[in-house]
Amino acid sequence: MMNWYNYIACFFAGMFLANVVPHFVHGISGDRFPTPFARPPGKGFSSPTVNVIWALVNLVVGYVLFRVGKVSRGDDSPLVIFFAGIAAISTMLSVRFAKKQANVTASRKAGAMATANGSRVSSTGTPPT
Repeated sequence: MMNWYNYIACFFAGMFLANVVPHFVHGISGDRFPTPFARPPGKGFSSPTVNVIWALVNLVVGYVLFRVGKVSRGDDSPLVIFFAGIAAISTMLSVRFAKKQANVTASRKAGAMATANGSRVSSTGTPPT
């Protein structure tokens, strides 16, 4: 029988290890991507190098939690909780980034329409006053 904190570690191991993927992929691809170190945190974009470093920090923390959570010891319950952590962060971030992408797309469309009409539009998508 595992202690309660092992189950918490399993869940957060899944979250941290899943968070490695987008930061590492964007970083090694040379793309900017949001991190907690951007301005504003989590909304602005960080450099590819910062994303790779953030991915490696997540990897180390996730690995430590994976070991503390005893995910690989053979029981199904730690593994299920580990995958629940992966599913939780993946779902939350997909919704968050879908909303962010929709806002970016709407701003670009507004800018393109204003340019076609010969007027300027601010970064918020509204004409300047």
